[in-house]
Amino acid sequence: MAAPAPGRRRLRAGGLAFGVLLLAAVAVLSLALGAKPLSLADVWHGLTDPASPEYAVVRQGRLPRTLLGLAAGAALGVAGAAMQTLTRNPLADPGLLGINAGASAAVATATVLLGVADLDHQVWYALLGAAAVTVAVHTIAGGRQATPARLALAGAALNAALYSYVSAVMLVDSTSLERMRFWTVGSLAGARTDTVPSLLPFVLAGLLVALLVTRPLAALALGDDSARALGARPGLVRGAVIVAVTLLCGAATAACGPIVFVGLLAPHVVRALTGPDPRRLLPWCAVFAPVLLLAADVAGRLLGRPGELQVGLVTAVLGGPLFLHLVRRGRVGRL
Repeated sequence: MAAPAPGRRRLRAGGLAFGVLLLAAVAVLSLALGAKPLSLADVWHGLTDPASPEYAVVRQGRLPRTLLGLAAGAALGVAGAAMQTLTRNPLADPGLLGINAGASAAVATATVLLGVADLDHQVWYALLGAAAVTVAVHTIAGGRQATPARLALAGAALNAALYSYVSAVMLVDSTSLERMRFWTVGSLAGARTDTVPSLLPFVLAGLLVALLVTRPLAALALGDDSARALGARPGLVRGAVIVAVTLLCGAATAACGPIVFVGLLAPHVVRALTGPDPRRLLPWCAVFAPVLLLAADVAGRLLGRPGELQVGLVTAVLGGPLFLHLVRRGRVGRL
């Protein structure tokens, strides 16, 4: 693979720096904006002064929510980019392929039927559900002969079945329905001070696995035979990507519900700047996907005043038109 020209390298470095600055700016806005807008001085006092009247709003409310948005956004963005690269399917997304639905069904079962209420235990059920659906979608779509269209159809079928199951399970208990109705559409509002520490080990492990296989994943994009000639082991790479996606999607879904389209939108935006090489695509998605998720969350707070729109609704409104645009342009089967 030819090295990029110096001008191209400078453009990419500048773009990544811009992404980091944009992420910092959106994080500050997430701390400042909501039902009660705060000045930057109020945000600072709310972060540092327990005696400040804004302490409860910022330190105990908006800071955990913002940190959850950063972690979940990075997880969903990298998972989506890894899946799109592995399957060579521009519509590969944890939500569209049913992985989030599998995690949701497992968490709903654990919460409503088994009485599991704490995130430390729910995340394990989410990982189990995400892994089961990942294998099921790939198997139903034809295994090694799976095409992008078959994967999308298998994911859509499992999505419909699993979300119907989640709705039925919640109707069993009105208390559970009230507790989970916002979670099922995807929300950061339930973040507590212990939420991110509970899911962070899984997110970091998933990110580490995904980033470690970027080089062999780039070789795999050339085909199995070429990948083997370059020293990659296709079966091991596919297994590593499945493990990474399971960890990332399971942890994010357990914490904030099934948020769709973040894993679809972020890689397409980033790919226009980095190209398809996963060695650049995945790290950039870890920066730009949280920007998208936090911006959607802030928009939901502002548009829904004095209440708020759940972030899953906002990302669905943004992602739906892109999905249709990709289908109309015939990009279902290629990157």
